[in-house]
Amino acid sequence: MARSTERLDSFYDKMKFLHQKYVPDWRFGQLMVNFIGTYGDPFYFEEDKFLEKIETYLKEVTGNGQN
Repeated sequence: MARSTERLDSFYDKMKFLHQKYVPDWRFGQLMVNFIGTYGDPFYFEEDKFLEKIETYLKEVTGNGQN
């Protein structure tokens, strides 16, 4: 059974939000390389887990997780 493609809209919307909120001056490739350097290969992450991990990473790297 194939996964619903509808999950992609919300995933990319959230990625855009996180990118703009935490590191708007970073290029997308820069964001991914830095993230992968910390969390390893995200190949097997489901979208929800990927978003959790990248948000945690962005909060840590920017110091915004202390709120």
